[in-house]
Amino acid sequence: MEWLSSLGTFGTFGTIVRGIIVLFEAICVLNLMILVHEWGHFLAARWRGLKVEKFYIWFGKPIWKRTYNGVEYGLGCIPLGGFVALPQMAPMGGAEGEVTSTESLPPISPLDKIIVAFAGPLFSFLLAVVFAFIVYGVGMPDRRIHTTIIGWVAPDMPAAIAGFKPGDEIVAVDGVEVHSWDEPIDSVIERIAFSKGDTIVFTVKRPGEEQTLDIPTGFKVAPGTLFERKGLRKVGLLWSYPAQVYDVIKGSAAERAGLQKGDVVTHMNDVAVYGPNSVYDEIAKNAPVKLGVKRGAESLTINITALAPEKPKDIPKEVQGVAASGILFEDPSVAKEIGLVHPRPGDQIAKASIMMFRTFGALFSSKGDIGVQQMGSPVKIISTYTQLFQIPDGWRLVLWFSVILNVNLAIMNLFPFPVFDGGHIVMGLSEMFRRKPLLPQRAMEIVMNACVLLLLCFFVYIAWFDVNDLVGKKAAPEETFKIEDLVYPAAK
Repeated sequence: MEWLSSLGTFGTFGTIVRGIIVLFEAICVLNLMILVHEWGHFLAARWRGLKVEKFYIWFGKPIWKRTYNGVEYGLGCIPLGGFVALPQMAPMGGAEGEVTSTESLPPISPLDKIIVAFAGPLFSFLLAVVFAFIVYGVGMPDRRIHTTIIGWVAPDMPAAIAGFKPGDEIVAVDGVEVHSWDEPIDSVIERIAFSKGDTIVFTVKRPGEEQTLDIPTGFKVAPGTLFERKGLRKVGLLWSYPAQVYDVIKGSAAERAGLQKGDVVTHMNDVAVYGPNSVYDEIAKNAPVKLGVKRGAESLTINITALAPEKPKDIPKEVQGVAASGILFEDPSVAKEIGLVHPRPGDQIAKASIMMFRTFGALFSSKGDIGVQQMGSPVKIISTYTQLFQIPDGWRLVLWFSVILNVNLAIMNLFPFPVFDGGHIVMGLSEMFRRKPLLPQRAMEIVMNACVLLLLCFFVYIAWFDVNDLVGKKAAPEETFKIEDLVYPAAK
């Protein structure tokens, strides 16, 4: 949505307007998915001859409603999904409000209940397919980190203790082949985060050999607090990327040594360099370092020794390596546009399904560190959409993310939890084989209301962490400390 960037030229007002527009776009996309899902139930109910009393987006008391052809359409005040009120299905008064119709309605068959319940997930899945074909046609930015070569091993972290080295190529994690560093499935990050048990087994390639390295207990996992989610497993590895100089700080060791913007550090003390962090670590040791540098078509050797800036106590730990060397390398967190890719629709649907099943498999495993806190509420979904809309070509990523969300919505709603569509299907199947309802009407109403309350509490619990992620973030070191303000002693 590049046109939105022009609003930034209008100062604070433009920024606010731009934020409102982006947020509105995100909410519209999310509600489109809710609308299509409930539309499936609505059309199936009409087809099977059921009484349709209400069609609502969101739950709770209506903030807008209108009756048309005997159906009350409305927008609720609790932004959690939507519903189609069908008096002949299982009672859902706790979420949908009390039945207002006084007419006597004939009972419906178990098959009708199953068809109507299944139609919602089916329409969500079909919407995912539609989005997948659009993504295939228009393409999506390829922002993946394709390498599995290690660029840096953090000191004193589990990977360093286990013997990992920069330049190692990770072939597999726990027996699963990995093909990138950060893809949603079968990547280094995903396999580490989803690992189970006390040991992670890596298959690693080194020049001339392939070996297995085990990382035993001692994973770095943030324990979580009242305001922060429990962290995912980390072992202290960073991917390999070129150590290209973005800038050189005035008066620093790098400037005095003759490094220039655009230089690529390829070797350090005659050892290949796989990323900037190892350069920072070596220079920070305060010993002379011989750098092999590529400058255009020219290969140079540059000697550099760390130089302590004035007022070193004011320098945050996170940027001490930068301060000592005076080198600003290209930031790996800034995604580089490699071009558009056109993933096949079937591959998109398959990957989204695998992600869903792996996530829930990890949630119910006692041997890993994935918990319900890692799930996202509508707050997280809207936040993600908002971020995607604001980046270049973000609308393409919005389409791709919508494939994942709709597949998740379809699968999750098929879970046999009473208020989910899967619960209605199970009750319909039970009634079909038992020739009578699973529970008496009053008992079913109590169960449904209790499950609605439980589900709302769960959403509030997850949303609590999502909100804290948005408003409770601490300022990064660069937000309170400016590298460009560093002053170095005058050269003698």
